[in-house]
Amino acid sequence: MIPTDDASTRKREIEDKLRQEQETLNFIKESLEKSDQLTKNMVSILSSFESRLMQLENSIIPVHKQTENLQRLQDNVEKTLSCLDHVISYYHVAKDSERIIKEGPTGRLVEYLECMGKIQKAVEYFQDNNPDSPELNRVKSLFEKGKESLETEFRNLLTRHSKPVPPILILDLISTEDEVETQEEVTLEHLPENVLADIICISGWLVDYGRNQDFMNVYYQIRSSQLDRSLRGLKEHLRKNSSSSGVLYSPAVQNKRKDTPTKKPVKRPVYIPGTIRKAQNLLKQYSQHGLDGKKGVSNLTSMEGKDDVLDIEIDAYIHCISAFVKLAQSEYQLLTEIIPEHHQKKTFDSLILEALDNLIQEGESIVSAARRAILRHDYSAVLTIFPILRHLKITKPDFDQVLQGTAASTKNKLPQLITSMETTGAKALEEFADSIKNDPDKEYNMPKDGTVHELTSNAILFLQQLLDFKETAGAMLTSQESSSSASSYSNEFSKRLLSTYICKVLGNLQLNLLSKSKVYEDPALSAIFLLNNYNYILKSLEKCGLIKLVAVTQKTAEKSYQEHIQQQIQTYQRSWSKVIDYINEKSLPAFQPGAKLKDKERQMIKDKFKGFNDGLEELCKIQKAWAIPDKEQRDNIRQVQKQIVTEAYNTFLQRYATVSFTKNPEKYIKYRPEHVAEMIDKLFDTSA
Repeated sequence: MIPTDDASTRKREIEDKLRQEQETLNFIKESLEKSDQLTKNMVSILSSFESRLMQLENSIIPVHKQTENLQRLQDNVEKTLSCLDHVISYYHVAKDSERIIKEGPTGRLVEYLECMGKIQKAVEYFQDNNPDSPELNRVKSLFEKGKESLETEFRNLLTRHSKPVPPILILDLISTEDEVETQEEVTLEHLPENVLADIICISGWLVDYGRNQDFMNVYYQIRSSQLDRSLRGLKEHLRKNSSSSGVLYSPAVQNKRKDTPTKKPVKRPVYIPGTIRKAQNLLKQYSQHGLDGKKGVSNLTSMEGKDDVLDIEIDAYIHCISAFVKLAQSEYQLLTEIIPEHHQKKTFDSLILEALDNLIQEGESIVSAARRAILRHDYSAVLTIFPILRHLKITKPDFDQVLQGTAASTKNKLPQLITSMETTGAKALEEFADSIKNDPDKEYNMPKDGTVHELTSNAILFLQQLLDFKETAGAMLTSQESSSSASSYSNEFSKRLLSTYICKVLGNLQLNLLSKSKVYEDPALSAIFLLNNYNYILKSLEKCGLIKLVAVTQKTAEKSYQEHIQQQIQTYQRSWSKVIDYINEKSLPAFQPGAKLKDKERQMIKDKFKGFNDGLEELCKIQKAWAIPDKEQRDNIRQVQKQIVTEAYNTFLQRYATVSFTKNPEKYIKYRPEHVAEMIDKLFDTSA
């Protein structure tokens, strides 16, 4: 059973909860009623709003459509006005631009080009829309005037600012490759930067809008003239400085170069003036067979001034070759900035043609002069070709690179000149070898003292020049070989050809010297003559290094010359045989000490002393006037001869010292052995 108090409490709680729920339910009902009322009110408002909105829509839409139409009409009017303004502006272009076009583009290029752009648009407009309009002719005329003014400005800018490159700058430019690597590279500025910018701008406009290529002709004509003037200025500068100072000017230190390849190829001018002049002068003395010795000397004096001029011309030409390459490279770089790409090669070809033709013609003139000289038997002319030909070959890769893309006729100019020089040079070399063989034996031209003949010294000097230009000379000889085997040619082949040629010249020289030696009546002097010449040849070959080149095809050349020298020494020694025969032990009669001599025996001894004394005096007198320039050779011959004669004479004196063969022994015993030695020591010495 639940207690009474708990039940009452529980009942009250339930009643309270029920009352609260009842209140909540009443509140919800009231809220729903209010909500329904608000909903009805809202529906009523929305219905009224919808009605009014429909009325507004029916009123606004027509107004909107009218407004939209008005806006469209306004836009059309504005566009029409804009078009009218645009069209009208074309009719004013001529009037607005006439003053600017008349004044020209000088100093106002940007403004001028903008004006030309407006005129061009006006021309296009009238051509498309009103081709019969008089305005079209007016703007066309104005456009043509403007274009002509731009072309004139292009010409004037180029003419005014294109100046020949100063010779000093050119010389620095072509010498930079031989200078220290840290030196700043010399660059050329053909046109001021602002002028170049204007020229490029005008060029671009003429190509894009002017549709005119005449300015390219103007460009190459002006720049071609400046290139030619630059080279002429360099040549005059070299001539002027050479003639005033006596030496050729060059900004770089010039060392004598050989053809032999080095670690760093030399591309600058490698010719030193005067290095071949001595050979040319000496060769002129004998190469012209119709001249006698005296005439040859006077001719040498008269030719000296011409040779100086020739040296200057050769050096100037070689410098101009290098200068042309450098200047042409620089011109091409400038041209690529101004001329359109598809016109660059043709324009460049025209630009360099005059300067290149002048360069080639000058080279051909040198070749022609060499040919004429060769016809006169002046083979020294080939020495003029050597430095030029060598430099042309060194520079040819640069030439080929510069001329890349030019016409075939332009590219072939240099190879044709090289071929012409090689052919002429090879002919001169061959005829020189024949001239050595056929040089006449003129008695008045023979050295009276038996020294080295002029032909020998000249021939060796000529061959030494070949050594200085051995690759060039080898190529000359190689160029004359049959073309069928040309592919097999190499440096080694050229070297062998040159060695064969040198051996041929030496062989011809030896034959000629043998023939000349027969001019001497005294066999001893003939032997001294051959001894001197053979010794000079051998020592010269060894000294300059030619012997190594000779040994390529003739390995025993050095030994052969030494044998020839020994043979001549032996021939010379036989000249003393008659003197020695007087005192030779084999020819001495035997006498008993203290025995009385017969008159016949005394006379025999007297004759021997007299024969020896006379022979010694005569030989010493004659041979003292002879010459052996080589001190070592001279001392050796004296020493050997002194030993032979003094030993025999000493034996002779000892045998007859105690023999009474005369009352005046001092008359016959004129010399002591030491006196004989002193006399022999004075042989080959005109000052003794």
